[in-house]
Amino acid sequence: MSGLAKLLAGHTSPGVYHWSTGSDTDLVQHAAERAGWRFICLDTWQIEDKAQFLQVCKGAFGIEDLAEHDFDGLADALNDVQAGDATGVVVLWNGWAPFARADRHAFDVAVDVFDARVDTDRAGPFAVLLKGPGPQTDLAELDPHRA
Repeated sequence: MSGLAKLLAGHTSPGVYHWSTGSDTDLVQHAAERAGWRFICLDTWQIEDKAQFLQVCKGAFGIEDLAEHDFDGLADALNDVQAGDATGVVVLWNGWAPFARADRHAFDVAVDVFDARVDTDRAGPFAVLLKGPGPQTDLAELDPHRA
């Protein structure tokens, strides 16, 4: 059973993970939705700073009133991102590496914000998967046998 399948089946706890996969975004979305999870794609391939990152988050998460330079605002808004009728929320973060390389401090804060949302019980399970290669992180690998 793959790391994604284990996560979606509840055999792996929601969290923020690095995921060394070549899986296509559409396939991941299909798997998540078929398993009853809400899917959100966060695409930051062209992002190199905090303001741009927050702007992309605003669109991806449907946040209407996020201050451009405010990670606290993102944290508050993520607490309101709910699964609805779904089991939980899976965020596939494509293009995390360019942001991590360009502004490591902002990237680390973003990961901390996502990690804090994972620990929020009231809005349902929440997982963030940093897809593909990039700079070294302290994140657990979703598929450790593939790392």
